[in-house]
Amino acid sequence: MAKPGRPGASKGNKKGPTKGTGGLGRKSLEGKGPTPKAEDRAWHVAGKRKAAAERYAAAGGKGKPGGKPSGQGARGQKAKSTDDTETVTGRNSVLEALRAKIPATAFYIAQRVEMDDRVKEMLSIATHRGIPVLEVTRPELDRMAGFDGVHQGVALKVPPYEYAHPQDLLEKVIHSNRTPLFVALDGVTDPRNLGAIIRSTGAFGGHGIILPQRRSASVNSAAWKTSAGAAARIPVALAANLTATLKDFKKQGVFVLGLAGDGDVSLPALELADRPVVIVVGSEGKGLSRLVAETCDQIVSIPIDAATESLNAGIAASVALYQVSTLRAAPRER
Repeated sequence: MAKPGRPGASKGNKKGPTKGTGGLGRKSLEGKGPTPKAEDRAWHVAGKRKAAAERYAAAGGKGKPGGKPSGQGARGQKAKSTDDTETVTGRNSVLEALRAKIPATAFYIAQRVEMDDRVKEMLSIATHRGIPVLEVTRPELDRMAGFDGVHQGVALKVPPYEYAHPQDLLEKVIHSNRTPLFVALDGVTDPRNLGAIIRSTGAFGGHGIILPQRRSASVNSAAWKTSAGAAARIPVALAANLTATLKDFKKQGVFVLGLAGDGDVSLPALELADRPVVIVVGSEGKGLSRLVAETCDQIVSIPIDAATESLNAGIAASVALYQVSTLRAAPRER
């Protein structure tokens, strides 16, 4: 009588797989193969991004999701960013971008985020427009927002900013029978200053920003955040040569006002506020460049306390814009 074998013990007499096993013994030694890439795992963030891109392409998107293949705006102006997308963070900025119908490719929302009216509106707009809504962890949003970014539980992937042409901006304002008011930046390299100036331009009735193509901040995620969404409404143009662009504006009746601490005209005494104006703001350290300063019709100073050496570019632009808007609103004496 055969003795009962130990549970789990194999007592086969043949070598190799027995009939009907299909070689399971050999396959069990081979393992499950290489670990799938992150983008091939449906539950992984990278996998969700890949799925969103595929849905975008299936819906008729061309090129890389969210951006034109050429990366060019009006009159062939190339976007300054070389990234495929920018990440807009913060509830006000994301909501304004969605309201402005920026062609977003994905809307990210933190797990268990606190729902307020803004978040509800974001979800409604994203769903209505068919923008993929991806729920992610807060650490993932922290990574997307960057070291000093504050996302408030939401983020939006948008294509690189498309810059306008300065002449297009001017023609559009003139044709709308408005008195042009622009801000040009000369050597301002901090995107947060740029964002603050975009916000102030929108708040005080300005019509656009003009940036030089070289040695200038660009409309990136930091500028988007600081602008509190105004970057979705206020156009920004790129000038191949800022001095030449200002001279062209002058030929078309626009007065060029440079801001400097040693200006020959005090801002409260400005008499050109009701005329077509472009306010030029220089860098906090070097101020206006020589060629730009020579191009200005007037150099305007902002009166400040002697104990304060200077104002940064964002604050100086805001003060000047407020003064111009106030003078334009006040009835002129006859």
